[in-house]
Amino acid sequence: MNKLLHPITDWVSTKRGMWTTVIVWLVLMVGLSAGPKLVDYKVSNFQSLPDEAEAIIAEQKSEELFPNDQGTPGILVFHNENGEVNVNEVNQILNAILAENIEGVDTIIDISTLPPQALAGFTSEDKSTMIVPMNLEAGLGNADYAEINDHASATGNDVAKDLQTDFYITGPAGIAGDTIKLFEAADFKLLFATIIIILVLLIVIYRSPLLAFIPLFATVVVYQVVNQIIALMGAGGLEINNSTTSIMSILLFAAVIDYSLFVFSRYREELNHYEDKYEAMKHAMRATGEPVIFAGGTVLAAMLVLFFADFRDYQNFAPIFGMAMFIIILASVTLVPALFTLFGRKAFWPKVPKYGEYKEVKHGLWGPIAKFVVNKPGLSGGIVAIFLFITAFNVFNLDYEFDTVKKFPEELPSRIGYEIVESKFDKGELAPTTIILESEKVLTEADIVAFTEQLTSYEDISSVRLSATTADETAAKFSVALALNPYSIEAIDFMQELRANTVTMMDEIDVEADVYYSGITMKLVDEREVNNSDIIKIVLLETILILALLFALTHSWKMPIYMMATILISYVSALGLGIFLVDVLFGYDAISTRVPVYAFIFLVALGIDYNIILVSRFLEERKQMKVKDALEVAIRNTGGVISSAGVILAATFAALTTMPIADLFIFGFMVAVGILIDTFLVRGMLLPSLILFFEKDK
Repeated sequence: MNKLLHPITDWVSTKRGMWTTVIVWLVLMVGLSAGPKLVDYKVSNFQSLPDEAEAIIAEQKSEELFPNDQGTPGILVFHNENGEVNVNEVNQILNAILAENIEGVDTIIDISTLPPQALAGFTSEDKSTMIVPMNLEAGLGNADYAEINDHASATGNDVAKDLQTDFYITGPAGIAGDTIKLFEAADFKLLFATIIIILVLLIVIYRSPLLAFIPLFATVVVYQVVNQIIALMGAGGLEINNSTTSIMSILLFAAVIDYSLFVFSRYREELNHYEDKYEAMKHAMRATGEPVIFAGGTVLAAMLVLFFADFRDYQNFAPIFGMAMFIIILASVTLVPALFTLFGRKAFWPKVPKYGEYKEVKHGLWGPIAKFVVNKPGLSGGIVAIFLFITAFNVFNLDYEFDTVKKFPEELPSRIGYEIVESKFDKGELAPTTIILESEKVLTEADIVAFTEQLTSYEDISSVRLSATTADETAAKFSVALALNPYSIEAIDFMQELRANTVTMMDEIDVEADVYYSGITMKLVDEREVNNSDIIKIVLLETILILALLFALTHSWKMPIYMMATILISYVSALGLGIFLVDVLFGYDAISTRVPVYAFIFLVALGIDYNIILVSRFLEERKQMKVKDALEVAIRNTGGVISSAGVILAATFAALTTMPIADLFIFGFMVAVGILIDTFLVRGMLLPSLILFFEKDK
């Protein structure tokens, strides 16, 4: 690695190399900025499940048999909180919406043509609420839903403002539209919060304006280059998920700042030894270049492992995060050292390092800690291990939450409408399940009746409606409303069991036909199954891959095992402690299935970076010192920069708590907790204790 890397970093550290590097990066940024924009290629209606998932196969079967009936359903909610809803007022609002002839709206039931007995089916028992089904055209994305919802809501509420009836849009179409608006509003807020957090922390920790602005400037350049390259990938056909790009921006800021800290920390040391700023950077990069490459390489490898996931949200991370990490690594050994070399000693003002005045740094907090750890490894390592194991046991209290609408901001229209429907109607009306019955023979009326009666015999099914039959009468489509909230774990368990018992059910009614289940609840069934499988697959593959990389770095078979073992227990501890804290502090008693996987990817990939920095310094010092002395030097000399980097990295991920999306809020908080555990306890105390126990002086 060094044979390839040293000529590059040596050249970047020269005057000509420095200027050339900075100019090339700026030209690259400006040139790419003239190309396509990332926002134009974000896919809102991203399909999370693989094509082989049963719910997706059922959707495709429904589209094949009933091609004109595949739009996304929505629910128009009319509610009078002070009494009975007025049907005439409902018709006024509906007529205004229908008169707009909104593009993308396929059908809205005209309740003015319905007889009283049919109208009662759309009215709640207490008559305070009326729901009217809406169906959007097939092929629309969430962005289209948002435009349709905005248009319909503006029209309806303009009429409703003079009436006693409140109007909301909910159901899958309403929820999807509001989700995209949440991301659009939150992305800018997230980026702004991230920059402010990093800037403030850098200035507070290092008390030097340039040491704050140089890494941030490098990050902005890399951010723009990465965004534009991913936009080109989008133009080439890559689907780009909204949540993927939000998390990517955090990864990018965190990684560039992290590696910048490692570079300038060593650069400051070398400026005491070398008068020439170019020579100082040359030696600084010879010491830190390989660890930074390996640290970034482990993150890159971790991201590429996601190609093997079945859940397409995780798959989407792989090319986007992989490309981002490749550019970050490249910038860390070219742009970052070039910028620091450009400013030289001035970068550290007012505490300018002077040549020949080098003296032993006091090391503040980490000097005493290093001495304590190497003198009492059993005590220091044991205390940390006990804490980690106690918090790790809380993972057995992990509960998953699938009802994401309940985690939306309370004032969001789709959530308000959702909760009204949930309280006033059969909960299954929020998102009915579609069931397709397909036979090689004609389905008789008796077959359809028998199938309907079989379904309604389940107490968890509220109603079964025949929606359509094919012209040759070999297939029938049913709309099934559950008596349960369709997003609840109870509904998911029930539908999973129902689908598993399909063969037995069809034998009981003596109907020869294939049965296909689709809809929100069925997708959640498949999502849970695929996610559980992916967790095992990703953990195993990433562990094996990172172990292999660590073997290559350390040329030891024991050291990678210590490093990986401490990272894995640190992850489980962070998950257990995070579950406890988000419940106590924020009232989240359950989390999304995505959070443990997201947290694993980032905590393992980024956490191993700090272990690499520590172990690299230990191996460097080990060439001239005994194990105990080399470890003490490594802890105290890397402690300050790693703890600073860890605090900044944790705060960067904590910026995700500004997002109004519960998944990202919880993910950001948990990763922040995990990084702090790893930075101060695992890297600073547990790993060194293990090294002292098992590494012997030769």
